[in-house]
Order: sequence, then C-alpha cells, then structure tokens
Amino acid sequence: MLSRLLKEHQAKQNERKELQEKRRREAIAAATSLTEALVDHLNVGVAQAYMNQRKLDHEVKTLQVQAAQFAKQTGQWIGMVENFNQALKEIGDVENWARSIELDMRTIATALEYVYKGQLQSAPS
Repeated sequence: MLSRLLKEHQAKQNERKELQEKRRREAIAAATSLTEALVDHLNVGVAQAYMNQRKLDHEVKTLQVQAAQFAKQTGQWIGMVENFNQALKEIGDVENWARSIELDMRTIATALEYVYKGQLQSAPS
C-alpha cells in the first residue's frame, strides 16, 4: 500500500511537472510572440524614420546643387549688369564727347562766320 501511494504520488508529481513544463513553454512562446510584435512595431517606425532621413538627405543634396547653380547664375547676371552699366557709361562718355565736339565746331563755325563777314565788310567795293 505504501508503495502504491508512493507510485501515485510520483505519477501526480510527474503530471504536475509536465503541466508546469507545458505552461512554461507556452509562456515562453507567448513572451517571444509579444517581443517580436513589439520589435516589429518599433521597426516599422524606425524604418519610416530611416526612409524619411534618406529622403531628406537627398533633398538637401539637390538643394545644395540648385543653390550652387543659382549662385553661379546670379554671378553671371551681376557680371552682365555691370557690363551693361559700363556700356551705358561709355555711351554717356561718347555722348558728352560728341556734345563737346559739336560745341567746339559751332564755336569754330561762328568764328569763321565772323571772320568771313569781317572780310566782306573790310573789302573795298
């Protein structure tokens, strides 16, 4: 009878150990699933942030290239405007020179006219 009780006790202990082991495996599986789900959820956010960062980097590089091109074009425009201003100054200088020459020619023409009229009046008739 004692041996039968011992065998029953050992059988119940084995059943409890098996049940406890089964529950432990289920708990580990559930914890693993939960961990994987949390990591997957976090990875989605991290992946999105990474993709956004890559897009931003690409946009920054594009913007830098465009800014350099704009700066170069602006420099060319400034050069063209400076050349245009210089040409306008030169045209103004030529205009002033032409006026000066015209004034000198009028002075000379007036002087020659006075001389010619003076010679006509002093000439004996």
